[in-house]
Amino acid sequence: MTVAQILNEKGRSVVSISPDETLSAAISLLGEKRIGAILVLTKAGDIAGMLSERDIVRELARQGASLLDQPVSAIMTADVITTAPGDSIAHLMSVMTEGRFRHIPVVEKGKLCGMVSIGDVVKMRIAEAEMEADSLKAYIQTG
Repeated sequence: MTVAQILNEKGRSVVSISPDETLSAAISLLGEKRIGAILVLTKAGDIAGMLSERDIVRELARQGASLLDQPVSAIMTADVITTAPGDSIAHLMSVMTEGRFRHIPVVEKGKLCGMVSIGDVVKMRIAEAEMEADSLKAYIQTG
């Protein structure tokens, strides 16, 4: 299984925000969309960073409520690791586990083409395991 198969199942839309928007606006968007991370894109559509709920909570604990008026760029992760549509699910799980993050943008030939969360990966792996179990059951019953 590949990252492309996850995107084909879940879709390729990505929720994003500008690095100049306030953290308050980012929090509103995360809550409205019921998501745990948001991609930060430049006006040209390039990846500037990633902002997660964890980033916000850590900084709120450190700085307090005044953080909410700061720009997203103040606390976003600027060095964003990406994956490609052709990457295997096993590779993706390894990268996400090693990096200790739950969301990863998908980039092909320099262009953003989706976002994958650990929930998407788990859902796909469960479907794959169920399909394998059904195949084995059918094989045993016909054999």
